[in-house]
Amino acid sequence: MVYADDDIIQEFEGELRYLKLLSKQYPTIAAACTEIINLQAVLNLPKGTEHFLTDIHGEYEAFNHVLKNASGVIKRKIKDSLGNSLTEKDVKSLATLIYYPEQKLELILKNEQNIDDWYKVTLYRLVEICRHVASKYTRHKVRKALPKDFAYIIEELLHERPDRIDKEEYYSEIIKTIIRIGRANEFITAISKLIQRLVIDRLHIVGDIFDRGPGADIVMDTLINYHNVDIQWGNHDILWMGAAAGSEACIATVLRICARYVNLDTIEDGYGINLLPLATFALEFYKNDDCKCFKPKVDNNMDYSEKDIKLIAKMHKAISILQFKLEGEIIKRRPHLGMDDRLLLNNIDYKEGTINIDGKIYKLKDNNFSTINPENPYELSPEEKELMEKLKSSFVNSERLQKHVRFLFAKGSVYLKCNSNLMYHACIPLNEDGSFKKVKIGASGKEYSGKAYLDRIDMLVREGYFYKNNPEAKLYGMDLIWYLWTGSDSPLFGKDKMTTFERYFIEEKEAHVENKDPYFKYQDTEEMCNMILKEFGLNPEVSHIVNGHVPVKLKKGESPIKANGKLLVIDGGFSRAYQSTTGIAGYTLIYNSYGLLLVSHESFESAQKAIEEEKDILSTTVVLEREVERKRVGDTDLGEELRSEIKDLELLLDAYQKGVIKEQK
Repeated sequence: MVYADDDIIQEFEGELRYLKLLSKQYPTIAAACTEIINLQAVLNLPKGTEHFLTDIHGEYEAFNHVLKNASGVIKRKIKDSLGNSLTEKDVKSLATLIYYPEQKLELILKNEQNIDDWYKVTLYRLVEICRHVASKYTRHKVRKALPKDFAYIIEELLHERPDRIDKEEYYSEIIKTIIRIGRANEFITAISKLIQRLVIDRLHIVGDIFDRGPGADIVMDTLINYHNVDIQWGNHDILWMGAAAGSEACIATVLRICARYVNLDTIEDGYGINLLPLATFALEFYKNDDCKCFKPKVDNNMDYSEKDIKLIAKMHKAISILQFKLEGEIIKRRPHLGMDDRLLLNNIDYKEGTINIDGKIYKLKDNNFSTINPENPYELSPEEKELMEKLKSSFVNSERLQKHVRFLFAKGSVYLKCNSNLMYHACIPLNEDGSFKKVKIGASGKEYSGKAYLDRIDMLVREGYFYKNNPEAKLYGMDLIWYLWTGSDSPLFGKDKMTTFERYFIEEKEAHVENKDPYFKYQDTEEMCNMILKEFGLNPEVSHIVNGHVPVKLKKGESPIKANGKLLVIDGGFSRAYQSTTGIAGYTLIYNSYGLLLVSHESFESAQKAIEEEKDILSTTVVLEREVERKRVGDTDLGEELRSEIKDLELLLDAYQKGVIKEQK
């Protein structure tokens, strides 16, 4: 071995320590060369398909189905790979099998006369579809995705073709043996799930997993087990994150919303949170109150007795009053948030049953405030303090909730830049003239705007959850989390106020008005979009903004495509509560190697009907942008990372060749 002289060593000064660490992973010239060749080849593969979804609001069945059918992509892959050899009925049956293999196989086994022939035909078809969807990935990436039990067999079938004479019998014998030894069902299930996985390379959730729907916890379980996902927090997500952190105002608000939409099963069954203390409290203090203004919104499909509804109404009112009190504590504690106008309990004339808002007197629809002391309306009674301690203990000690919220922190953020797309849930706070609004935040009262504002609140939110050894910083972070749910300058909320009290207690609609941030006035202008994209370091010529939060009322002529395609609002109404307003049941944005596609979905009936009657979600696809040249991995953020790795490896190779670092043979 020839040792490098001082001049050569000096050439690598500053890089030597890093290169020595890298040499542990690539200990020889051959290893470094192989990886350089591999990474260079990957740069020329087609980019993976990204899916964007938002505002799921706990609608787990529709969400899971959209993931399973990849927004209609799987049906297109079936047709692409098998051509015109299938009837439309065959395509539907095969697609349903791929979506729900275990359940569909049960039905097929009951009705199919010649199951061995069906197995043989189906296995050949599934392998062909899988080969087609796997073709854009490296063997290494596909290998990592293969199900453990059938990894070797699937790999052999994917890379051998039955029409090659020298391998025809080999290929055919694998299929026959799978059927003969009784493993066809397991194999079909495994390869169907592999197809589902390969058609979506990365999933983006642009906020609001939680809210009124019946299965936010089920959606979270799905996401935790998903192969590649990121989340941009929505206002409903941040509310649950605050509750898990121990914010009493967030806990009360979560419970109020769940009571309002009769979604207490998510609280009790999903997260094991004991609601008996709240029920007992409500029955004691609202025993003779009909709580008419707090009657929950019951769906026709819900099976609740009149007695249940009355109890939930009492719980609903009890926790709502507690919410208003707890919010008042934060507003008083953090005057720089500028929310004094939301201290409404001070403005009530408890004898007359009226309230003064902005100089106007309104008659209250409900004047029974049995837990409020008019002399000190924000004071919690001893019973309320005891109740909140019990509820707080249940939230912070719910193992499943904490697991889900930690995942939201690990995979989530206020915003994300990915492949020239900027994703955030609602808005970037603006002034009336369209410029970035400066917002005071933190104990110092320092002002932030634009990207710096979002970066700062992202950090403070994490302190509110993780800073257990710094009570002051944790409390500020929790208060900020609550502010992000309801505050006038929250990029997750986007309105000047949340008129929850007014909607419960005041008949006049004028008191319910919530004015949107000026962002929404300018969101159809290219100037605003260009300003925001530049602020976040993106090229306005090729980049897009992706939002959710505000349902697009398609039936009223609204479009999800804003500013000539620079901004895309993809909240189309996954939540059933919004579908009568939007006219559809959700959007999916797809970004594949050929361009951008917007998919609108019709209402999803149920997984049962999808399996038994092969009723898929009817989806309409609009091509937003088509690439002149197919996008490659080298055109993506991953491509930049790979080129950086190649550069480092080439430097390591140079160090090996000049003797600065010895090979470890």
